[in-house]
Amino acid sequence: MLTRFENHLSESFSFLKDQKLLLALSGGLDSMVLWHLLQTLNFKIGLAHGNFQLRAQESEGDFEFVKQKALELQLPFYMQRFDTATYAEEKGISIQMAARELRYTWFEELSISEGYDWILTAHHADDHLETTLINLTRGTGLDGLLGIPAISGKIVRPLLPFSREQILAYAQKHEIIWREDSSNASTKYFRNKIRHQVIPVLKELNPTILSSFQQTLSYLKESQDIIHHAIQELKKQVVEEKENHVKIYLEPLKKLPNPKAYLYPLLQPYGFTSWEDIYNLMDAQSGKQIFSDQFHMIKDRNCFLIQPLTVNDRNQSYVWKSSNEVLSLPIHLECRVVEQLGKGNKSSIFVDADQIQFPLQIRKWQEGDVFYPIGMKGQKKKVSKFFKDEKVSLLEKEAVWVLCSDEKIVWIIGRRADERFKVNSETTNILNITCHE
Repeated sequence: MLTRFENHLSESFSFLKDQKLLLALSGGLDSMVLWHLLQTLNFKIGLAHGNFQLRAQESEGDFEFVKQKALELQLPFYMQRFDTATYAEEKGISIQMAARELRYTWFEELSISEGYDWILTAHHADDHLETTLINLTRGTGLDGLLGIPAISGKIVRPLLPFSREQILAYAQKHEIIWREDSSNASTKYFRNKIRHQVIPVLKELNPTILSSFQQTLSYLKESQDIIHHAIQELKKQVVEEKENHVKIYLEPLKKLPNPKAYLYPLLQPYGFTSWEDIYNLMDAQSGKQIFSDQFHMIKDRNCFLIQPLTVNDRNQSYVWKSSNEVLSLPIHLECRVVEQLGKGNKSSIFVDADQIQFPLQIRKWQEGDVFYPIGMKGQKKKVSKFFKDEKVSLLEKEAVWVLCSDEKIVWIIGRRADERFKVNSETTNILNITCHE
């Protein structure tokens, strides 16, 4: 197995050579064998052991065992205790999911603080088959059928081609000592039911199921590559990426044979999971929106607009005390007295200084706001109607601030000034107000 493992690293993970590696070492069979293989091949490694405090003294025994091994070999050793049960309860997730989140978050933190290039775990072929069967049972797409990725961010899983049987044979040959996890024998966990009750039957029906599974994975990966290429080509036609938002045009998407099938890979990076709501959003009225943990998506005419979630308090307000003050929050505004009227634009306006009263207020626009757009001869207009007429997108509206004097809008900043404050023939004092990006 050592030779095959070395060849596998050379072919698939050559970038690990001369890198600083953090090995997740539970003390069980799989991780102890991976440690032995890496040590034999002279890789530079540190050991990380998480105690999830789920098996009382047995967990403490695992810790002492791993710690002793690290001391014997004078390897860097990191240990962390987790209150897994409390974390699971607070998050409303399973114990297994809680342990996974805690484990990988800690690994990532360690890799940054201690300067490790890669994090290695000892998942193997049987684990891979179990994961795919679990995903299949619960319902999954192509990514779920592919199971455990060999590389995911900084996480590398070099034992995936090797079976539990091969790993056990290697351990026995080299007299490797490991700790048994008693919870692995319990069938109260879903994964263990798959491991102990389903996979043995499959292996009985097909003794070479692991190799057949590996072949199936290669076919699925090829299909995934084709899909990925098609999506990249489609993105050139329907996706427009801006600095603070992404726009997905729906009309060309709807002309495809199965637009829903394309939406999934287009939106997956943004963490949306309510797929029925997303499909319904395609034909919904403008203004309808859905949320993921980090993004919100709005239906706006013929497109989806996607933007990172931000704290957007419509009651947010700032005071501009005097014309001598340069305002930096929430946006950069400055004011100066000028002798004559200049040429205004969207980022710079000229107003009659005697018509405005400091302190001024800068706030988010509100539903029901009205103003008198300059150039419209004193006609009042709702700000929302102005946005509609100007075809201001829903996401752009969220970023709009208004400048007010005595609760009257002086300027929809960056959009339009108000007629009531414009410079006229009777104006004696002129202020130039400028918004800097």
